[in-house]
Amino acid sequence: MKGLHHFGVTVKDLDASLRFYHDVLGLEIVSEPSPWFDSPELGPAVGVPGAALRQVCLKVGTSTLELLEYRSPPSETNRPLPSNNISASHVAFEVEDIEAAKAELEAKGIEFFSDVNLVDEGVLAGWRWVYFADPDGYPLELVEVAYRDEEARAKGIEAYLAGRAPVPAPITGR
Repeated sequence: MKGLHHFGVTVKDLDASLRFYHDVLGLEIVSEPSPWFDSPELGPAVGVPGAALRQVCLKVGTSTLELLEYRSPPSETNRPLPSNNISASHVAFEVEDIEAAKAELEAKGIEFFSDVNLVDEGVLAGWRWVYFADPDGYPLELVEVAYRDEEARAKGIEAYLAGRAPVPAPITGR
């Protein structure tokens, strides 16, 4: 793998979400919202039979966030999956000063799930993090990495890999 190209989030209303992600969060629009795509080839290509969608790409740092709105088929859910569900996801934005970023977003009407969480031990030592949600309820996170203990992380990864159970041999023949 060369890198992570983009992360896609399906939204209810592309225009409303674009106002939130661009106007409130400050993400840069890097492609104007597309027209509706609804060719017969689209459904099989995205794994959604009968798909009709439009999208826009936003840039934050060197990463791209793609927002997609499906016109059809209708969504089977009216809220994002809670974070404990398989396939649930969230987007984390790295900030320089989490307290300042949180205060700035609160001044714009954003409500956070909690106060800033501080981690000073274990594998995430140095992280400061807090969650909030977009207009559809999709979970978002602010993260400040105040410091890193690279030596402890390297040792932890090495210990994990050394302690894993071996991969079972593939089943061959019948």
